[in-house]
Amino acid sequence: MGECGVDEYQHRVDEVVSQVNRIEQRVLEIDQFYINNSKQLANASRGGSASKEKDKDKERHVTNAKKQNDAASREAASTKRMQELIRQFGTILSQISKHKFAWPFMEPVDVKGLGLHDYYEIIEKPMDFGTIKKRMEAKDDSGYKHVREIYNDVRLVFQNAMKYNDEKNKFHVMAKTLLEKFEDKWRQFLPRVIEEDRRREEEAELQLNVQVAQESAYAKLARELSNELFEADMHLEELRETLVQRCRKMSTGEKRQLGTALTRLSTDDLSRALEIVAHSNPGFIVNAEEVDLDIDALTESTLWRLKFFVKDALQAQNKTAPSVGANNNNGNNNNNNNGNININSKRKREISDVLAKTAKKKTKKLAA
Repeated sequence: MGECGVDEYQHRVDEVVSQVNRIEQRVLEIDQFYINNSKQLANASRGGSASKEKDKDKERHVTNAKKQNDAASREAASTKRMQELIRQFGTILSQISKHKFAWPFMEPVDVKGLGLHDYYEIIEKPMDFGTIKKRMEAKDDSGYKHVREIYNDVRLVFQNAMKYNDEKNKFHVMAKTLLEKFEDKWRQFLPRVIEEDRRREEEAELQLNVQVAQESAYAKLARELSNELFEADMHLEELRETLVQRCRKMSTGEKRQLGTALTRLSTDDLSRALEIVAHSNPGFIVNAEEVDLDIDALTESTLWRLKFFVKDALQAQNKTAPSVGANNNNGNNNNNNNGNININSKRKREISDVLAKTAKKKTKKLAA
């Protein structure tokens, strides 16, 4: 073991890192679920060895794949049943097409040849049996998805003819006759359509329930992972503080130098420095009008965070602007010998450099 027990702490840090890596994999799983709206259901559990986690992940993926396959199978079966209904409906359409009155409705209306100049003003959506047949036979997305779509288009063929021609016109009479015959056949066919619609609604409801259950499970997993990440972060914070306490305490001189350096920060950088203090001290009010910062009361890890932050901030300031108030820095050194800094936010807003003043002197010394 190293001088400060570094090897021991390294082992504990490695354990936390390994835990975080496992959590990260679970987070990616949740992310993938919501991005793809997949049909995955996680039965998440916390803890366990890496090998157990790997086995559980494999089991989840197998379960999710099975659920996806089941959903795809149900959808394929539903599509196949609807295709069969469309095929059966084609028999009805064929019977109507063979009627002696059907010939005017087999092809699109020859609007130009017949001189029907007002046809498109009266008829919003022309339709004919030939167009319906092409859509029924289509293999791409232009084809009909439901038999009710075909039913509506067949009715539209006859309704258009009845709408454009008056009641005494022969085409109106022919369309009305065929529409009545078609509706009679549709009523006989309708129970099969209603049954298929019922099955689809049940499957959709089942799928919705599965989806809700999956989303609930992933939401629960997300909450658990959030808590686990918080615990891992707290564990790392404790390890960091313990290690610093045992291996590298900041000396009185270093604290004095830190206090002086804080007074040279810009307004924005000083605000960030105070946020570092507040991170380990929830009772510290960053935005108060007057802030008393007791260097000696800060934890070792906070002190070192401040030191590194201040060093980088001052280096950045020196690159962008020349240093000012060199004489004031000497005064700041004298005013910070006791380790206390009093920062007045009103003054901080009025000038570019933050001034420090001395609080009541402390008599106690830091332990070496």
